[in-house]
Amino acid sequence: MGRKHHKPEEIVAKLRQVEVLLAQGKTAAKAVRAMGVTEQSYYRWRSEYGGLKLDQVKRLKLLEQENGRLRKAVADLTLEKLVLKEAASGNP
Repeated sequence: MGRKHHKPEEIVAKLRQVEVLLAQGKTAAKAVRAMGVTEQSYYRWRSEYGGLKLDQVKRLKLLEQENGRLRKAVADLTLEKLVLKEAASGNP
């Protein structure tokens, strides 16, 4: 069975549903199972998305994508710099 990749909006909604179930007196394990995710996923999501609103989650994902793109650009430029430096020193 393949893994399901949840969208950030779905994750925030599920976290809120678990909070409601916890407030109703259910245990964390039962509340998480009612949402159809594992406890490990729940705690990982809670550490990453806990307390964020939907618009903040969208902004976080956009910033993470931009950060990855910029890191790749820096790595490419660093590699080019090293190649040019080596070529300028006369080493074949």
